[in-house]
Amino acid sequence: MNYILENEIIKCTIASKGAELRSIQSKARNEEYLWDADPAYWNRTSPILFPFVGGLKEKTYRYNGKTYTMGQHGFARDMEFSLLEQTDTELWMELRDTEETKVNYPFRWGLKVGYRLEDNAVRVIWEVSNPDTKDLLFSIGAHPAFRVPKLSGQALRFYDPAGQPLSVLNNRIFGTTGFITDRTEEIPIPNGILPLSPELFDIDTLVIEEHQLGSVELGKWDEAGNKIDTSARSVRVTFEMPLAGFWSPPHKDAPFVCIEPWYGRCDSEDFEGELQDREFEQKLEPGGTFKTSYTIAVS
Repeated sequence: MNYILENEIIKCTIASKGAELRSIQSKARNEEYLWDADPAYWNRTSPILFPFVGGLKEKTYRYNGKTYTMGQHGFARDMEFSLLEQTDTELWMELRDTEETKVNYPFRWGLKVGYRLEDNAVRVIWEVSNPDTKDLLFSIGAHPAFRVPKLSGQALRFYDPAGQPLSVLNNRIFGTTGFITDRTEEIPIPNGILPLSPELFDIDTLVIEEHQLGSVELGKWDEAGNKIDTSARSVRVTFEMPLAGFWSPPHKDAPFVCIEPWYGRCDSEDFEGELQDREFEQKLEPGGTFKTSYTIAVS
């Protein structure tokens, strides 16, 4: 089932499956900003990644001496959420553990997802709760895809948590196995600007760690940092997450790019520990609630 939120500026569609944001439309421009899930490139639009972000080595993990299986990005994106409440401009949905989820993820948990329209932006809110008597170990992340006519000619502009353009990105490099290596590279980005191209994603996702970013804008700029055509469409994603990924399907020159704020990421190539030993794994105490949000603002 799909739900609609609407104000004078934008209109959003949210699906009950995965509580996935499926559309952001500018009413004045009559334009769509999100990818339409065309399976020729990628059959999703903005999935929520929970209780894992990224992939696990051999699609397994260990917890308390037992081995469990889990597909990439967890299972929440493929489950039906229940509607809690809705107004014209705000929506809340919920997902809880079941006997089926405990087979591969041996925890009790609750996940509430909220969408709130704020002028020309939609705020995405996550609330993870732990009703159990033991710590809850999890990751959570966003994966929104933003359409572009083509990658070449577009750019991402990166801002630090204080709102200033960065000059260098420190990227954690993916290996040929599809997992993170211990290698990093410095990517120069004068005036915070990184031009997009199909080749940028040939290796895989750019992974920016350690709170380097506070927001990222998708648009067009000249080398001096001036916007090219101030009337053209643009998107800005603002967040407080410690990591962010940037992806478009390798070797496809797909007409979209993903801007992905994360709490967590895939395994490292040499990871051999248990669940609690994974880098960036979140731990929530019994009875606790984890809350965070990010915003997507459109021109």
